[in-house]
Amino acid sequence: MRVIVEAVNEAYDALIHRAVEATLLYEGVERDCEVEVLLYSKEEIHQLNLEQRGVDRPTDVLSFPMEESLKEAEADPISGAIFLGSMVLCEEKAKEQAEEYGHSLEREIAFLTVHSVLHLLGYDHEQGEQEEQEMFRRQREILERMGMER
Repeated sequence: MRVIVEAVNEAYDALIHRAVEATLLYEGVERDCEVEVLLYSKEEIHQLNLEQRGVDRPTDVLSFPMEESLKEAEADPISGAIFLGSMVLCEEKAKEQAEEYGHSLEREIAFLTVHSVLHLLGYDHEQGEQEEQEMFRRQREILERMGMER
């Protein structure tokens, strides 16, 4: 498996790539995959959250999956990778939450990345309590494998 991460912030590239790869490995994805990662300000992500979800507040991460099913997804003829979709991270919210939860910014960025990749793979914690518990369990286990547990 090869992971291509198109990110806009060199400070987080390696960490984000590692978190994307750890999530895909955990999920047993063997195909080459590509993920676009964008960093937005609080104001920008607030506007995007309002436009896309009708939620009038800033958020920490938004996920925009490209494929409904990874099994049926077609690889890009040039890269050979499947484009999973885009994630939009808000560094300001990540910093606030890292401080609030008492852990490092790196741990928070890894958590948000794992969370978003799970959404890109079709998990949705807003579909009910069982789905939420399953998604959160997966997040914990992936972060533990990365050595980034709380």
